[in-house]
Amino acid sequence: MTEEKHVFTASRWTAGNLFFPVRLELTPERVTRVKPRLIGSDEETISISKVASVSIRTGLIWADIRIESSGGTDPILSHGHAKEDAVAVRDLIQRYQQAAPRGRETD
Repeated sequence: MTEEKHVFTASRWTAGNLFFPVRLELTPERVTRVKPRLIGSDEETISISKVASVSIRTGLIWADIRIESSGGTDPILSHGHAKEDAVAVRDLIQRYQQAAPRGRETD
C-alpha cells in the first residue's frame, strides 16, 4: 500500500534556500520539514493529530508557513514558498485532521 504524500519545495530565490531548498512533506499521518545539507539532512516532524494551528504570512511574492504543535514542541517554520503552496499546505492539514478517526486519543 502506498502512502499519500505531498511535497512542497521552497523557492531557490529566497534566503537560505539557494543550494538546498527546504521541503515540507505532508502525509495523512505527519508533517515533516526537511532541510537538505551537503551530507544528510535535518528533519522536524509533527503528527497531524498534534497540529494546533497553521499560520501563513505572505509577502509580495513568497509566503512563510508556521505550523504550531499542541504538544509543546517548537513550531515548524518554513519560508520562501509560493503563496498557492502555503494555502495548499494549510488546506491539506485541515483535510487530514477532519478525515482522522474520531474518539481515539493518541499520545
